[in-house]
Amino acid sequence: MKAVILAAGLGTRLRPYTHVLPKPLLPLGDRPILEILIAQLVHYGYDDIIVTTSYLSHVMETYFPMIERKYASAKFTLVKQEKLMGTAGGLSSLPGLGDEPFLVMNADVLTTMDYGALMQHHLQHDGVLTIGTYRKQVKIHLGVLDLDDTGNVIGYREKPEEHFMISMGVYIYSPEVLTYVPPDDYLDLPDLTAQLLADGQIVTTFHFDGYWLDIGRMEDFETAQHIFDENRRQFLPGEA
Repeated sequence: MKAVILAAGLGTRLRPYTHVLPKPLLPLGDRPILEILIAQLVHYGYDDIIVTTSYLSHVMETYFPMIERKYASAKFTLVKQEKLMGTAGGLSSLPGLGDEPFLVMNADVLTTMDYGALMQHHLQHDGVLTIGTYRKQVKIHLGVLDLDDTGNVIGYREKPEEHFMISMGVYIYSPEVLTYVPPDDYLDLPDLTAQLLADGQIVTTFHFDGYWLDIGRMEDFETAQHIFDENRRQFLPGEA
């Protein structure tokens, strides 16, 4: 199975660390975030992995020979993008994606997801795109008013908690989706999804109830370090 890891971002919210290292190479314990993802993918049967890079690409190029030696059962391709392409842009120009569904994921997530189960779900349903989803609880730190059509208050909730179904940044693409992706233009996944839906294509979801964290902010990075240290075997099932 094929997988694409999107590792080209700038990681501006994790500066000053990302002045020195690209965000996917920031360590959780003794493992860079990227290596944790690669170990998981290989464990779940992905043996052809493409990693896109741009910012500090020379650091990634120096690091990658170790990955190739350590996970020798898999084929790795490092693709440098000359400009940032978004979460969907540039996929159609990547080499060797072939004519089978493939996984695409952000390089800054920490999760216990079974990526093999995600692929099986996609193959068993009719969608051209499957989005991994997670139920997120968000605390609103203000009083929220409920109004009727005339503007009268019909409810007042003080600092409520809302629940949203969010994207995990992990997807399965059927190859026909690539016809919607221009090779050299910026494109984000929400815009691609809108194009697919407007064209009558089916986009499905795979709901996940395990652990998931987007490592986007400094506090998220600190949380990820603690959670990985406390639950290492869950995140590296192949090494349990």
